[in-house]
Amino acid sequence: MRLLATAAVITLSSIAITPALAQVTPSAPAILADGTVLDVTATGKTTRVPDLATIRAGVVTQAPTAARALGDNAQRRAAVLAALKQAGIQPRDIATANVSLQPQYRYQDNQPPVITGYQATNNVSIRFRDIAKSGAILDALVAQGANQIEGPSLSLDQPDAALDEARVDAVKRAQARAQLYAKAAGLSVARILTISEGAEIAGPPPPMPVYRMAAAKVADTQVMAGESDVTATITVRFLLK
Repeated sequence: MRLLATAAVITLSSIAITPALAQVTPSAPAILADGTVLDVTATGKTTRVPDLATIRAGVVTQAPTAARALGDNAQRRAAVLAALKQAGIQPRDIATANVSLQPQYRYQDNQPPVITGYQATNNVSIRFRDIAKSGAILDALVAQGANQIEGPSLSLDQPDAALDEARVDAVKRAQARAQLYAKAAGLSVARILTISEGAEIAGPPPPMPVYRMAAAKVADTQVMAGESDVTATITVRFLLK
């Protein structure tokens, strides 16, 4: 009997939601001259505590003129960047994410839209490796005028070692599953013919809420890192006799 595997992929999630598994898909029998082929897809897993946080924060301002909207935005953005510097964030970890200026309209029936003002937006992406500081940084951003915040999104700074552990676990799981199927079929596992894996792909981060806040004193914010699963999926072809 031949069992063909589904496409193999590798995933990294900032949230622990992917269980380890192995599966096979039955198809038409395939018999080699010296045995039977069995394809197994297995997912290995290891667990890590995230050590990298990413926040997207910015300032949205409105004014009757474009120049005033941009000027007000620049002043508040400078205060936000100063707060980040005071919090110990390095310049290399701050990148402009979005800058926009849009007219605001008033609409009336049977009338062309009328520009009533302008909205300026300037967002930066901030990453830092001390997740315990996330809450304090969020509070400092809001206190200095940031009124648009997404995150934090938690991840691993260097996932390679964790991925290697997950790959080893995936091979062990594939071998155990192959032994199970071989025994059930009255055969034994002779050897591995091929091992394949998909490209490494970081799973999409969970949706992050967008906060719009007034620059006022807020309660202390706490961010808990928790644990994340690192998973690797492989397809192994076995020869059974």
